[in-house]
Parts: sequence; C-alpha cells; structure tokens
Amino acid sequence: MSIVVQNISKSFKTVQALQEVSFEVKEGELFGLIGPDGAGKTTLFRILTTLLLPQNGQAFVAGFDVKEEYKSIRNCVGYMPGRFSLYQDLTVEENLTFFATTFGTTIEENYDLIKDIYVQIEPFKNRRAKDLSGGMKQKLALCCALIHAPKVLFLDEPTTGVDPVSRKEFWEMLKRLKQQNITILVSTPYMDEASLCDRIAFIQNGKIFKIDSPQNIIRDFQPKIYEVKSDDMYQLLSDLKQIPDTKSTFSFGESIHYINEKTEFTKEKLQTYLNEKAHKNLDIQLIQATIEDVFMNAD
Repeated sequence: MSIVVQNISKSFKTVQALQEVSFEVKEGELFGLIGPDGAGKTTLFRILTTLLLPQNGQAFVAGFDVKEEYKSIRNCVGYMPGRFSLYQDLTVEENLTFFATTFGTTIEENYDLIKDIYVQIEPFKNRRAKDLSGGMKQKLALCCALIHAPKVLFLDEPTTGVDPVSRKEFWEMLKRLKQQNITILVSTPYMDEASLCDRIAFIQNGKIFKIDSPQNIIRDFQPKIYEVKSDDMYQLLSDLKQIPDTKSTFSFGESIHYINEKTEFTKEKLQTYLNEKAHKNLDIQLIQATIEDVFMNAD
C-alpha cells in the first residue's frame, strides 16, 4: 500500500475536523476523496503531507510514518494545494526551476515525466505566474509537484474554479500519470469527477462512510430513483415532499430526483398522485443512480 490511514482524528478547538478516519490506497491507484467543503479533506491532506500532526491514530505514506519520518515523506511526495501557491512574481520557467533545485534535481532530468503537461505552457515560460489563466496555473502547479519524480501525488481540489475544458484536460493528464505507476490521491467536491477514479471514499463531517469503486457504489444502490419534471417546478418540489414515506427530493438541473422509502411504490402511483395535483406537462422517468445520488442519500 502507498498510503495507510488508521483511525486518524484531528480537532481545532470545538471543531472535530476528522473522526477515526481509516482507509488504504494501493500503489499506482487513482483514489478520490469525495465530499463538500468543510468535510475534512484538506485537513487530512495536510496530515498526510506532514504539515499537521494528528491527535490520534497513525498514517503511513510510501512506507514512512507521518509523525516520525516526515523528512523522508517530503522527499518522495508531490503536493498541489487547493489554492494556487506558487510564486506569483516568478515566471513559469523560474517557478519550475526553483522547485527542481529545492529537491536537488533539474527540469531536464525529469522532463519526460512532465513533458505532456509542460508542452502546453512552455510557449508562456517567460510569463509571470500571476498573469496566467486558471487552467495554465493549474498545469504549472502540477508540473512543480511532479518535477522531483514523486512516488505519491496529493491533489487537494485541483479543479476548483477551473473552466470545464481545463477540468477535462486535467483528468486526462492524471490518467497518463497513473500509467507511470504514480499513486494519486485527489480530493474534489465535484461528484462527476468521482467516476474517473479507480476507487473513491465519501467523506462528510470528518467521517468516511463508504469506500469502493464508483461502479460498485452505483450498482449497490438499491432505491428506485424517479426523474420528475413539470411546468411548475417549485410546486412540484413542494408536492413531492408531501408524499407519504418520501425518502428524498433533490433538484438536479432542470429536473427533480425523487426516492420513496417503500419498495412497492411505483411510477404509476407517482403519476396518479401528481395528476391529482393538476401538474401540466408532467414527465416521469425511472433512472439509474449517479454518484451524486448515492452521496445525497447516504445514511
């Protein structure tokens, strides 16, 4: 295992950021930590990259203890924090050279590792980091995290605030990095990115409550989900909440996803109920669950 986390807990005054968190990440795996802001993702990343000490539990990265062997960990991991943290007044090339020198290497020595990413920003190598677009900053930060050929790569919400095209490009880059046997632990609040990981862990309020492959998580989700639309979506949401034994009603774009607790509840019963409420242009479809559906309906 590249990463082993055993019963890690961390609190800040009255806030319990992490509660008995445990999981393992295999060597060469792309593992996603999925959860909303404030769930504890960044706190966990800071512990695993030796920037914070846990109050309880143990953690090992690349075989090294985060408490006792932090220097060894820092030499063999790459870390890309959620907020752009490179030197704004240095150019692209200067930032990359600085990080390479810090780890006792050169751009040329590990160029093959970053080549696919760096060629996209190399035309702007003399531009200061502060003048780059969000997507270009993202690529530069990833290059700096990789320039010393780390065994494990930590990416804390790397696509937050980035345009959809850059997000797609970024995940394509991660797939290529994975082929080089680099273990990648990535956190994200975006549920659609979860399906791109080998395995994922859901985290909420400092607790992990489900770990598996995205495919298995969706397959094992039992409740029937109805996608419902009508002319009056506000009234539709209100009426759906009034149905006996309702488990959940969540807005998803232009539709509402509805789940009832009773297994005998059918599309026909839902149709009859909403027709009695005089909804016009009613459309009801039984659909397959998404990662977001599973997360929103987690007990």
